[in-house]
Amino acid sequence: MNNLWGDSLSGFWSAWIIVITLGSIGIAFWLLYANRKTDKTPDAEGNVETTGHAADEIEEYDNPLPRWWFQLYVGTVIFSLGYLLLYPGLGNFAGLLGWTQEGQWEEEVARAEERFAPIFAQYEEIPIPELAKDGEAMQVAERIYLNNCSVCHGSGAQGGYGFPNLTDDAWLYGGEPEQIVHSIANGRNGLMPSWQQLGSENIENVTQFVLSLSGLDHDADRAESGAATYASVCAACHNPDGTGNQALGAPNLTDDVWLYQAPGQSVADSVRQTLRNGRNGHMPAQAAYIGEDKVHLVAAYVYSLSQDD
Repeated sequence: MNNLWGDSLSGFWSAWIIVITLGSIGIAFWLLYANRKTDKTPDAEGNVETTGHAADEIEEYDNPLPRWWFQLYVGTVIFSLGYLLLYPGLGNFAGLLGWTQEGQWEEEVARAEERFAPIFAQYEEIPIPELAKDGEAMQVAERIYLNNCSVCHGSGAQGGYGFPNLTDDAWLYGGEPEQIVHSIANGRNGLMPSWQQLGSENIENVTQFVLSLSGLDHDADRAESGAATYASVCAACHNPDGTGNQALGAPNLTDDVWLYQAPGQSVADSVRQTLRNGRNGHMPAQAAYIGEDKVHLVAAYVYSLSQDD
């Protein structure tokens, strides 16, 4: 076969589609052509017999199709055949023009890159703290954020269950420009192991101790009992004082910010659930999708959100 034919369909199904498509056009045209005239002729006064059909006392006269209407239909048939000859539509036949939706998309992307790449390159040369103050640049960055990040972090960047709020200063991996760039470009993988092996009593004790770290209502006796368990199994990641470890992405337990607190759920229940079942967070790398220059721009946008808070 020549390069006008693809291999996405088997020969049978390709032929089947061609037959059905052209057959449908041909049968429809034949029906219209065969009924374009009538053998009834008007009488001396110009009256025409009816077909015998009536609806709401409106009778259907046995008149031929209007010439202009028939000619218009012939035109649509010619157009459709021309279209199917030039563009895909007949099974594996790719069309004489070789057009594909992928090819058109690639051409549009190439035109956009040619037009906008120099602008993004200029933005990439500007340090993030300075770029974050550029209102025009931040409008561009916001659009990129909305297209690529808002599905998880929200259109207002205030996050949600399991997705960090980007407008506060509670950073899991740090809020300095280079840390934000790394998070966006390379992604992050957070893992909190399950501690079911501690048993329900120890889990409750550690829960109360964690509540105490943020100054929340807690059972003081259980918190005191949970302190030792916390020091042995939790402090390695969250630090002995509970302030977290940004190198590991371990949350600060003293700021009363809870990433996995569901709506209507108490902090205590959220902590218990985390201790029993663990957590597994994944932030996908974006550099491969939007490019390093846009990563720089979005990082400036995220940085500006935290500075405005």
